[in-house]
Amino acid sequence: MTRQTRPVSWVNAALKEFRTFPEDAQAICLTALTIAAEGGKSDIAKPMRGLGSGVFEIALPNKRDAFRVIYALQLGEEIWVVHAFQKKSTQGIKTPKREIELISDRLKRLKETLR
Repeated sequence: MTRQTRPVSWVNAALKEFRTFPEDAQAICLTALTIAAEGGKSDIAKPMRGLGSGVFEIALPNKRDAFRVIYALQLGEEIWVVHAFQKKSTQGIKTPKREIELISDRLKRLKETLR
């Protein structure tokens, strides 16, 4: 039995930001995205609250900063990476409000584009 792997697509701004991550952080996040594309969920991925179902956050702790990649499962046939950012530890583990607003805005625009 072969599993159907879904393509992973990127919002351009998310890919641009992702490419600034250290190589080891990129590799770990890409592995987590591959697991999602194959229908699974990585240990470092968790549902993001308040953005609707099917939106997940890959949370990668790093030496002093954390890296985050946000992806959506329920937009067409693809998995969409809508945001990637480096989180400076100003508010503990909480995602900053401006990042949540950006993710929400990108999800909204993406849904409109994919209709």
